[in-house]
Amino acid sequence: MRCVPFFYYLNLEKMYQLLNVKISLLFAFSVLLAACSTNKSIDQKSQFGIFKVKNDAKSIEMNGEIGRKSLKNFDKLLNAFPNVNHINIVECGGSMDDETNLKLSHRVYEKAMTIHLLDNGMIASGGVDFFLSGRKRTKGKNTKIGVHSWAGEDDNGVPISATDFSNGHDYHQPYIKYYQSVGFGSEDAKAFYFFTINAAATNDIHWMTAAEILKYKMLKE
Repeated sequence: MRCVPFFYYLNLEKMYQLLNVKISLLFAFSVLLAACSTNKSIDQKSQFGIFKVKNDAKSIEMNGEIGRKSLKNFDKLLNAFPNVNHINIVECGGSMDDETNLKLSHRVYEKAMTIHLLDNGMIASGGVDFFLSGRKRTKGKNTKIGVHSWAGEDDNGVPISATDFSNGHDYHQPYIKYYQSVGFGSEDAKAFYFFTINAAATNDIHWMTAAEILKYKMLKE
């Protein structure tokens, strides 16, 4: 009878051990890939332009300038996450489309959302208008709120800015009416609007002081 040498069993046992280790590693790697793929899918489903839905599915993180697609992205977000009721702003330096910005801001106000400017956060120009759409408005530490005059073109394509026109001019009304539509009284709306356009030129910025933030009722608990 021929016997299998003892060292053969040792080598065979080692082979099984190595095989089991490789199978375990392969399984772990597969699980990791699946998890990464799932996380990537979740990230893709929760990101809507400058808006990202947080894990609680009730709050949004906003980071970036408001553009022409921002309103559509926001509506898609609301359709996918109807329970969203709070926005945390990281940074919003303004709007590349004022018309879209005002419509978007109205949507936020209609949904009775609250807005918080995060620690070290910044809002400026159209970003400030957006911030004011929150039914409750709060801010963290070391934040910056910047305002300045608007600029554009008249019907003939001639460059214009807000301070080119008297206080009663029709060009001022869309902004004043907007502030009224998000809860400001008539006098407060006018006071804040004319403060912004006189605080800094179009190509400049004025960072509001603590006293100004209080005076113009930027925050609302």
